[in-house]
Parts: sequence; C-alpha cells; structure tokens
Amino acid sequence: MSYYEIMGGRPLSGTLAIHGAKNSVLPILAACLLVPGQCIIHNCPDLSDVSATLDILRLLGCRAEREEDTVTIDASALSRSDIPQHLMREMRSSVIFLGALLARLGTAELSYPGGCELGPRPIDLHMAALRSLGAEILEEQGTLCCRRCRGGLQGREICLSIPSVGATENAMLTACGCSGVTTIVGAAREPEITDLQGFLQAIGAQVTGAGTSVVTIQGGGPFHPAEYRVMGDRIAAATYLCGTAAAKGEVEVTGVAPDTLTAVLSCLKEAGCAVHTAPDRISLICAGPLGGISPVRTAPYPGFPTDAQAILMAALAGGEGATLFVENIFDARYRHVDELRRMGADIQLAGRAAMVSGVGRLHGASLRSTDLRGGAALVVAALGAEGTTQVWELCHIRRGYQSLDKNLRALGADIRQIP
Repeated sequence: MSYYEIMGGRPLSGTLAIHGAKNSVLPILAACLLVPGQCIIHNCPDLSDVSATLDILRLLGCRAEREEDTVTIDASALSRSDIPQHLMREMRSSVIFLGALLARLGTAELSYPGGCELGPRPIDLHMAALRSLGAEILEEQGTLCCRRCRGGLQGREICLSIPSVGATENAMLTACGCSGVTTIVGAAREPEITDLQGFLQAIGAQVTGAGTSVVTIQGGGPFHPAEYRVMGDRIAAATYLCGTAAAKGEVEVTGVAPDTLTAVLSCLKEAGCAVHTAPDRISLICAGPLGGISPVRTAPYPGFPTDAQAILMAALAGGEGATLFVENIFDARYRHVDELRRMGADIQLAGRAAMVSGVGRLHGASLRSTDLRGGAALVVAALGAEGTTQVWELCHIRRGYQSLDKNLRALGADIRQIP
C-alpha cells in the first residue's frame, strides 16, 4: 500500500495552476447525457472520481476519451439506464446520473451511492424533487427504480427545505427534460451550480438564476454539442493556501476566482497571513505563527465551506491561540481529529463543536486518511510539523486532488509517495 512521506518545516514558495473543480466536473459530465452528440470538456482534472464517472458513461453506451485535461463525451449511442452497484459505490456524486438519465431516457435504475463516510447524506430531497416533476421512484432492496409517469415529466415549482447542492443539480438536470417551466426555490448557491448552469446554457438549455436561491429552467431542449471549460477547484486552492500557512512561505495559486473563497481567505487573513487577489489568482504570505481566530461555522455558500473545515483546522492546530469550529453540514466530519491528536494537536470535541488550541508546532506521526478532505488536512498539518509524517490510505485523497505530492514538491515541500 502506498503512502506519502513528508518531512515538515520547509517553507513553500512559487506559483501553482489549480486544476478543474471536482464538484463541478462530475455533474457536468453527467449532464453530457442530455446531448445526442459529442461534448468536449476542458480543464477536466485527473481524479479517481472522474475516472469512475467516465467508467459509468462508457457502461451506459457513451464514448468517453481523455487527452491530457480534455475529455470528449459522445452520448449519441446512449443505450442503458441502469448503473451497477460496484460503480455507484465508488462515489457519492454518482446519484447525479438520476436526473440526467430521467431527462434523456425517462428511466433510471441506480443503487444508493458510496464515497466518503461523513455521516448520513440522505437523498430524500433528490427523490422528492424528482417526484414533483413527474418521476415515479420505487425503492427495492437498496435499488432506486425510476421512470417518468404516464403523463411525462412536467415543470413546476420545487421548494427545497435546505439548499442541497446535489438536489439542486439533480432537479436542474431533470427539469431540462420536462415540459414547461421549473422553478427551484431554496436552491444551493455554490459556484459549482453556476458552472453547471454555464454548461447547460452552452448545450442550449434555458437556465437562469444560478448563484441565487431561485433557479428557473425552461425544459424541452433541443440540446446540441458544445465545448466547455470547467472552473478552477476552489477547495484545492484553499488546501494549497492552508498548506502554505502551516509551513510558512509565499505561494500564488492561479486559475481560481478569489470571490469563491471569500470566507476562507478572511479566516487566513485574521490568522495573520497576508492575502492579495487578482481576478483569477490568489497569493498568500505567511512569515510567523498563525493566531486564533473568530469562531468558524460551516454553512451553505457563501458561508464557510464544510470541505475546507478540516484543512483550516489542521493549519491552526500548529499555530498559537484558540479557535472554535462548529460543523453544521455533516455529522461525522471530525474523523480527522484523532489523527491530528497523534501529531500533538490539542482539540476538544463536544458534539458539533471543536475547540482547537494551538500548540506552537505539531510533530510527525504515522497517520491514516479518513476521508477526502480529512486526508488533505493531514498533509497540510504534516507540511508544518516537526519531523517526518506518513499519510496512509491515499485512495481518499486521489478522489479530489490531482498530483498533490508533485504539486507540493514544485513549491518546495519535502514529500514523496512510497512506493
């Protein structure tokens, strides 16, 4: 089994181009199913979740090819609407195929999705939204059997009780195959929703309102082939910036919009980092120990992203001062805490709250990645720690980071993958 070996304490410096956003590219690839033709997706990151998505598309009858960071999807010969359990289990985001298959073929058969174990992430909101648009969904022994009702899919108003990103995306894709207008009220506002809207508009869909709490879709098509470039990954950018804050140094990340990371950048500034932004780049300078900051409460966008919670916590754990974290999105997103404690971190848990008291500097240890962002957090902590750290179970990290070790070495980190 391979692992990262990291010798901490080396300041980072340099410029790094950020790869395409994992949380954008997966629904965009699923949306290619709407098009009876060829779509070309640029800035597509080489991640294990993307590879699993391409495998699903191929199984459904699509042609899916990659050349560097460009992926070509031809869904002209889409012939299946069922996805086997072993592919669904590879990632949580696979449920996004539900809406796209319903819109294109009027039927879909999926098992419950897999992925990181972050506590319950029920898909009740997805199913309620699709049922309101005219889908009949039966649950049998862990399988979802979905089909459009006899009257077909009909647009209407959908009110989401919470701004779920996945439910918003699934409703948008299903609405593209509906007759009439669909209005999603209480929609998620994340930048990745806006990116999905951009792709849907590129293929000819009439979608407006993404980035606000009300998204409107005029369904029915027709849809045509298009080329599209995926936005930069704001969570990957946050990871490299927090890694620089932990190890000290001066790093610039490019290809990412600073306004998608406002909440994270505000925390880094408050902790003592100098942050400068331009339209598609962010630079960070950190010369001294990080200080404690105001309570960090995860929330739907534009609040502090849950995906960056563990990453920022890892940086602050090796600083000075105390910071309270409150996780409001997932029940089990503190699984990285025990691993950070093995490095000497002082973190006290009480339900959804975590009090982090900086210890000045962490020390190396042998650690296990618990999930995607938890694994990245361990790498961040190791960059600033004294001594050598091993981070195991890299399969989690590969789900969302392309060439993490190579990129960090380019910035001056002492990190290598063994074997």
